[in-house]
Amino acid sequence: MVRVHSKEAYELISACLLYTIKTYGPDRLAGFTPIPAMSMVSFGAGVRFLSLLGGECLSFYDWYADLPPASPQVWGEQTDVPEAADWYNSDYIIMWGSNIPLTRTPDAHFMTEARYKGTKVVAVSPDYAENVKFADDWLAPEPGSDSAVAQGMTYVILNDFYHKRQVPAFTNYVKQFTDLPFLVELVPSAAGNGHLTSGHYLRQSDLQAGDDYGEWKPLVLDQKTNRLVSPAGTLGHKYAHDQHFNLELKDLDGKPIDPALSVLTADSAQVVVDFPTFSNEGNAVVSRHLPVKTVTFADGSSHQVATIFDLLMAQYGIKRVADDVLAANDENDATSEDGGRGDSAAEGPDYD
Repeated sequence: MVRVHSKEAYELISACLLYTIKTYGPDRLAGFTPIPAMSMVSFGAGVRFLSLLGGECLSFYDWYADLPPASPQVWGEQTDVPEAADWYNSDYIIMWGSNIPLTRTPDAHFMTEARYKGTKVVAVSPDYAENVKFADDWLAPEPGSDSAVAQGMTYVILNDFYHKRQVPAFTNYVKQFTDLPFLVELVPSAAGNGHLTSGHYLRQSDLQAGDDYGEWKPLVLDQKTNRLVSPAGTLGHKYAHDQHFNLELKDLDGKPIDPALSVLTADSAQVVVDFPTFSNEGNAVVSRHLPVKTVTFADGSSHQVATIFDLLMAQYGIKRVADDVLAANDENDATSEDGGRGDSAAEGPDYD
């Protein structure tokens, strides 16, 4: 341990951040802040700093894991979730990343009691931990392979329930409560190969200069009217004069909207988009085909955009266009380290 002055510490930290951003990109910065219960100011400052910098906000539950981590990782909250007694209302529970009898001993009985009404419980743990003993199924992945297991699960969900067929309950949920239908501007890839890569959200300020808090109003494509709309209730509306706070899938006039999950149509243009990929061999780039829509900005310039859903499906290598030679051939190599180009000889499970 070496004693340094605070200014020296700030300079060292800043230098590390700048080096990482310049060398690898801001999305390589990952961190978590003190819990809100300790200091809301510290929590808010840290999250805002990482978010505006372009980094990844992790949950403090990743550190001490005394609560199920899925909810705070997805929603970004702390303990503003249903209490453990609400587990009784679940039909299927996956315990993953939280050894409930050990770290949440007072809540463990809610897990066992839920099984009395037929709730199926699955424990994901590389070791025979305390929570495994009252699980119906035990999935024991090799240590360090959890992310690959989760990727495989996500691939099946996206491919089977969003691509091969559409399930209204699924699509309606992600349209209203996730960012999947929001549009993202595509910009030239830093690789200089003529490909594109994802930029920032398409915002109201891009289309209309001088809009009240327009830079905080991301846009979706309304299928009802084929208009670009910022749903009432996004961040900019909370501070603007109209003061909308709800994501009710309505425009500012109160008319219902139906966001398009994808810009893919029979005649939509196709581009090649680069995604970063990380493996034991180092950093690389994966190229995918992506449908795009052309949008005219306030300054008269034309830009190509796609939805986050389009980007997600492409990154997973799900083949949505018949002539997409860059997508994965099948489920077996969709998330392989070769980028899903079909070069992997690894055999995977038969998802059917």
